[in-house]
Amino acid sequence: MSDCQLYLISPLDVGGDFAHRLDRALAAGEGLATAFQFRVKGVDPHEAARLAAPLLEICRARDVAFIVNDSVSLAKRLKADGVHLGQGDGDVREAREELGREMQIGVTCHASRHLAMEAGEAGADYVAFGAFFPSETKPSEHRPDEELLRFWSGLFEIPSIAIGGITPENCPPLIEAGADFLAVSHAVWGGDEVAAINAFAAKLK
Repeated sequence: MSDCQLYLISPLDVGGDFAHRLDRALAAGEGLATAFQFRVKGVDPHEAARLAAPLLEICRARDVAFIVNDSVSLAKRLKADGVHLGQGDGDVREAREELGREMQIGVTCHASRHLAMEAGEAGADYVAFGAFFPSETKPSEHRPDEELLRFWSGLFEIPSIAIGGITPENCPPLIEAGADFLAVSHAVWGGDEVAAINAFAAKLK
């Protein structure tokens, strides 16, 4: 049994029936999908909080960590479980000061050992490497290889997340290399979410 788990990232549009889809995905992936990242762009903070509220409730009911992308202030306002910071989204130490010890802080580290070590030293709870494959969700010129995951899991206790274009078909080498989480978005929300979760589950067993 692999220790690797799923870290779901929302599509940019979380309106309509998305809350229902999230609930179905988390039900199908119980014990496997253990974190959900709320990622919307170009929405004012009040609207973002309104969109997040029902999704946060679903995550709480399913005991899934609710992580806010980019915004320390929104994470604080929602009393979320964590915040994910890109390289341009602020300093881990400052975020920690504002959010306290309990909140998870994750950092995008692209394909860089150096950025990951810096994030770890600053107190990050996890580091994210990617994009491993061309992504439908977010274009990236960074292309780490599995060796980076092997290096990281061999030396550090801080969990690593593999991100970028990950599908049930291409994920086995990442799991084998020691990724603690697979961050997935389009592979789940681009089709039938339950079928996708079950396909990932088959590879993670």
